[in-house]
Amino acid sequence: MWLGFALAAYSVVGNDVIQTLGTFLTSNEKDVKWYYLFAFAATILTIVLIMGFLNNDITYGRLDKFEEMPLYRWYHIIPPIVLLLITRYGIPVSTTFMILTLFSLSDIPNDLSVMVANIFDAKTKLGGMIQKSVMGYVVAFFVALIGYFTFLNFTEQYFLRKKMNGSQEIFWKIAQAASTGFLWSQWLVQDLANIYVYMNNGKNLTALQFFLTLVILNGMMLIIFYQRGGKVQDVVRKKRNTADIRAATFIDLIYGVILYVFKDDYFGLWGGKIPMSTTWVFVGLLAGREIALQVMSHRTLPKKTTKMLYLDLGKIFFGLVISVILVIGIKFLSTSAS
Repeated sequence: MWLGFALAAYSVVGNDVIQTLGTFLTSNEKDVKWYYLFAFAATILTIVLIMGFLNNDITYGRLDKFEEMPLYRWYHIIPPIVLLLITRYGIPVSTTFMILTLFSLSDIPNDLSVMVANIFDAKTKLGGMIQKSVMGYVVAFFVALIGYFTFLNFTEQYFLRKKMNGSQEIFWKIAQAASTGFLWSQWLVQDLANIYVYMNNGKNLTALQFFLTLVILNGMMLIIFYQRGGKVQDVVRKKRNTADIRAATFIDLIYGVILYVFKDDYFGLWGGKIPMSTTWVFVGLLAGREIALQVMSHRTLPKKTTKMLYLDLGKIFFGLVISVILVIGIKFLSTSAS
């Protein structure tokens, strides 16, 4: 249980956290020490975790449909190990698909054709998570596309032309801290489930157990911040003007609002509090933004940009395929072993 938690903490932090705090790191890495950035993120992480612990719901309802797992099997350790390997190559994959689906193997039929059909059935756990994640990508893509084709394009052009003076820099640092803090808290509400599923869904932890998980998570964060984000951070660095603190503030704000909307099923479209892949939302947001900015600047979409966006989309689909293969393979292996 503890080994799975530690591995999941490191793999999720190394893969997903950088997608959430990526613009925050990129826009501040030249003039703010990494440990100050870490302290900011760690403070919010600690607050969100303590609030969840006091309410006996660290996962904020995301695992309500997942049964408690008092016994952990050999195959539960595989997803975070695979994630660690993939993250080393800078591939942003969905930790939600990779980890949570293996905790609902009992709901997956043994018949291969029925199993594959369940992937596309929104009423199943895996199908529901996929549907919600695809909706997240689509919503983020079009929100960014429309937003940056209209008024946000003018702000981006202004940011490219005008450098900040001293008083403006102070204002934008405060604004970015607010938008990043909001985004980070919303991401934690969504993705803590991917880690605390290894701790009996985060229910009924003792104070000592909770403290140890808090130390482990902050320790993993410290390593990632020390490494300046690692390879996955390149997904952010390659996008247009993400190093500008003003542009990064808008990205974080939009991302945070979208995650907030998906936190609960406000419109009856995406299955309530069922977990989703925040990676898909992140990639969709950056894709819509990049297309709008490139078209507005060049009146066309450069082939280099198109290739980059297809590559990003291919990476998250690759993660989904790997997750499905893991589920199918381990389902048959566990069935044969029993």
